[in-house]
Amino acid sequence: MQVMTEDQSRRLVTRALAYTAAREAYIAADDKLAHIFPAVIAHGSDPGNRFSIKSGATAQLAGLKIGSYWPGNTARGMQNHSSTILLLDQATGRIAWAIEAGEVNAYRTAAADAVAADALARRDASVLAIFGAGHQALHECAALAEIRPLTHVLVVARSQERGQAFVGALIEAGFNAELSGAEEACVRADIVVTATAATAPLFEAEWIRPGTHVASMGSDARGKQELPPALFDRASLFCDLPAQAVVLGDLQHFSGDVTRITPIGRVLSGQAPGRKDDHDITVFDSSGIALQDLYMAWKLVLAAVA
Repeated sequence: MQVMTEDQSRRLVTRALAYTAAREAYIAADDKLAHIFPAVIAHGSDPGNRFSIKSGATAQLAGLKIGSYWPGNTARGMQNHSSTILLLDQATGRIAWAIEAGEVNAYRTAAADAVAADALARRDASVLAIFGAGHQALHECAALAEIRPLTHVLVVARSQERGQAFVGALIEAGFNAELSGAEEACVRADIVVTATAATAPLFEAEWIRPGTHVASMGSDARGKQELPPALFDRASLFCDLPAQAVVLGDLQHFSGDVTRITPIGRVLSGQAPGRKDDHDITVFDSSGIALQDLYMAWKLVLAAVA
């Protein structure tokens, strides 16, 4: 078994590597030879400490990711989120690679949203509204800046203090950023991304204007919710995996016809249309699939070997 530590994977990961891995994973997810198994949602000895297991297989890769959330780590000066990816040896079933991927997971999640936004957002989209002011939100902004020329970033945060600190971090990173209220941000934005742990809608559906691309990446468990269900009636709906999105993603709150939900891999491979026109509202539900982790891991292995 080969082991890649957190420090090693952090040094190897790049936004380009993550983008390529996410795009290939989405296309592979729509292949009949690929399998994505039901996610396991569990908790530690303390029920407040949670972890999930997501697993999958393609013709070449098989394995799983353990993603944990230990909220008490903040007091320890550590990240609350942690990820470990296990790649299996296809000949023996033993673990071929164990990869610590905490920082890699942030790149992977942001890249997944960037790939979808590149396929669905208007080509002239330049104003981003980001809900959330945590570690992941900064990665989301950086990844989206790679695929659209962002002129403004509007930050919506529950805490004024954290929001201002995040705006400062964005400005330091070269963004034109400012703190905003939820309604103003939605009305001004071309792209809206929610990166929170919310369990209720963060804004009103009517605040989203025609032509906007909306992405929910924080809803990845039962009970989580970031988007208003009324928005689904006005939008074209996309996700990483429909069977999972309607159980764990924001689309668990969608009560309409599930055949309206299009896997983003089908759009990327040219088998299904994406945005209809510049007035279309597109919604992307990113609950996270195992193939993203497996492709990220394999790209990291190739980079390590090289």
